[in-house]
Amino acid sequence: MAKRQIILDTETTGINPQDGHRIVEIGCVEMFNRRLTGNNFHMYLNPDRFMDQEVINIHGITNEFVADKPRFRDIAQQFFQYIQGAELVIHNAAFDVGFINHEFNLLNPPLPPVHSICTVLDTLAMARDLHPGQKNNLDALCRRYDVNNSHRTFHGALLDAEILADVYLAMTGGQVSLNLASHQDNAEQQQQQVQGLIRRGALRIVSASASELEAHEKRLDLVQKKGGSCLWRS
Repeated sequence: MAKRQIILDTETTGINPQDGHRIVEIGCVEMFNRRLTGNNFHMYLNPDRFMDQEVINIHGITNEFVADKPRFRDIAQQFFQYIQGAELVIHNAAFDVGFINHEFNLLNPPLPPVHSICTVLDTLAMARDLHPGQKNNLDALCRRYDVNNSHRTFHGALLDAEILADVYLAMTGGQVSLNLASHQDNAEQQQQQVQGLIRRGALRIVSASASELEAHEKRLDLVQKKGGSCLWRS
C-alpha cells in the first residue's frame, strides 16, 4: 500500500507552549513510498510576542524578520490539509506535536489534535532503541549515518526536516529504488548471461598429469612434516 510521510520540524520562541511560546517556523518535506516528492511546506510565522536573544542565537530568526509574516491562524487550514492522513516523522515528536496542538487549540473554532488526523513516528525514540546509551540528537545521527549537515549553521525547520529525511532513510535501510527500467535491464542482462552459459555446453574436464600428481604429493608431505597434519590427506 502506498505510504505518504511528512518529515516535520518547527522552530519556536521558547520551550513550553503553556508559557505562551509560539511557533515561528514550520518546515515539512513530503515523502511518498520513501521517495522525496518536492511537495514541501515551509512557512515563517509572526508569533505575536517578543523573542529573547538566547533563542534567536539558536535558530537565527529575529523579531524584525517575522514582523511582517503571517500568523498561524492565516495558514492553519492550509497546513492542516497538508498533513492530514500522513505519517509524521519527527525528531523528539512530543515537542513539535505539543506546539502544533497548542496552535490548533488557540484557533476559533479550534482544529482537532494531530494524533486524530495523523500517525506520528518519533525518530528520537527509534534512535534510542537502536543506539542505547549514545547521543541521539540530529547532529550525532548525521555523524553516525554519514549524512552531510555542514550547511547547518542555525537550527532551521525546513533544513532540519531535509536532513532528518536523509537520516530516517539511513536508519531504516536506505532509499528504495522505484526505477523499474533499471530492474528490467538487470533482469534481461542476467537472462542473457544464463543463456550464454547454456550455449557453451558442458565444461571440458582436464585431469592432472602424472608429474603434476607427484609434485602435489611432495607438497602434501612437506605440509604434514611442518604442521604435523594435513587436511588434504586422509
